[in-house]
Formats: sequence, C-alpha cells, structure tokens
Amino acid sequence: MAKLTILEYPDPRLRTIAEPVENVDDEVRSIIDDMFETMYDAPGIGLAATQVNIHKQIVTIDLSEEQNEPLVMINPEFEVLDEEKDKYQEGCLSVPGFFENVSRPQKILLKAMNYNGEAYELEAEGLLAVCIQHELDHLNGKLFVDYLSMLKRNRIKSKLEKIHKLQEKQA
Repeated sequence: MAKLTILEYPDPRLRTIAEPVENVDDEVRSIIDDMFETMYDAPGIGLAATQVNIHKQIVTIDLSEEQNEPLVMINPEFEVLDEEKDKYQEGCLSVPGFFENVSRPQKILLKAMNYNGEAYELEAEGLLAVCIQHELDHLNGKLFVDYLSMLKRNRIKSKLEKIHKLQEKQA
C-alpha cells in the first residue's frame, strides 16, 4: 500500500470528470487500498479517486471512530429518496482547514459495486448520505465550495493560494 498525494483546491485537476471503472481487478483493488491508507492518514472520513489524481469512479468512506467500517463505491450513483434537505457542516481533504454549511437531501439510495466488483444498494441518511453526495460530487468535478456564495468561495481560494505559495517557497 502507498500513501497518495491529495490535490488541493483550486487545483484544476479536481474539476476532471471521472471515468467509469470497466473491470474491477487487482489494479483497482490496489488503488482502493491506497485510497483507504491515504484517507485514514489524512485523517478523513471520505475520499474520491479524483482527489488523488486518479480519474476513475471510485470512492472510499469510513465514518467509524475505529476506522473499521470501510465502504467502497465503484461506479456509484444515487437517487434522492426524500427531498427534505438539512444543513451539515462539511469539510474536505482537498479544501483543508475550512468548514461550511451545505444543504443536501437527507435520504438517498446508493447503487454501486463493492471491492470485489459485486453490485449492491444501500439506503443512507444523515451523515452517511451527506458524505456519499459530497464524494460523488468529486467524481463529477464539483467541490463543496461550489455550493457557497462567490464571496466565501473566493475567500477560501485566496487563503489556500497564499498557503500553497508559502509552501512552495519553503520547499
């Protein structure tokens, strides 16, 4: 397993739309293993392959404190089961240090394939539903900052650009 580099906003590669996985093989499973290692190390509760510059429809999630409930989503899609929305404070490994309220549907039906390429469905609500929607946005080149006002988005962008410039000077 290997720890991968997480792209940070406003990196344009985060806007790439992920391609479907054609075949779940050892290469795909290796990517998934590396994504879990990267996500746990960050630490985070969700990671889309787009965030590590792999443009395939793969997502890893684990909401458990013990990091022992891994959820793999290959070629995921969802449908909204309840139009009622709720606000959750979202953060993102690609937008480090920032947390903002985002309104999303509270109950969804996920359809995806697991680690072994087997199809499954999962009804999700609350934090899991929010996390799934957040990560699937990444596969479509969308970030949680896109739900914010232009003013907030620009503020976050300029602060992260300053941090990135400082890091480049120190490297």
